[in-house]
Amino acid sequence: MANIKSQKKRILTNEKARQRNIAVRSRMRTVIKAAQKAIDDKNIEILKTVLPEALSVIDRAATKGVIHPKTAARKKSHLQHNAAAL
Repeated sequence: MANIKSQKKRILTNEKARQRNIAVRSRMRTVIKAAQKAIDDKNIEILKTVLPEALSVIDRAATKGVIHPKTAARKKSHLQHNAAAL
């Protein structure tokens, strides 16, 4: 544990940010899996609701700095390409 007061505070804020990042990343992975499942099942009705949500969650993760913007673009591109194949 740090001895300097500002470093003690920084340790606490880093942990809060880490927990927030884990939650955002977990949510992103969940919606991506849901969209991919709808694509694999060729269920267009579910895909119409899940895909925009997945794209939005991916964008939010990139905006918050949880993932790199180019990683977000790649993930979105893969989902849209697979959806367009239907």
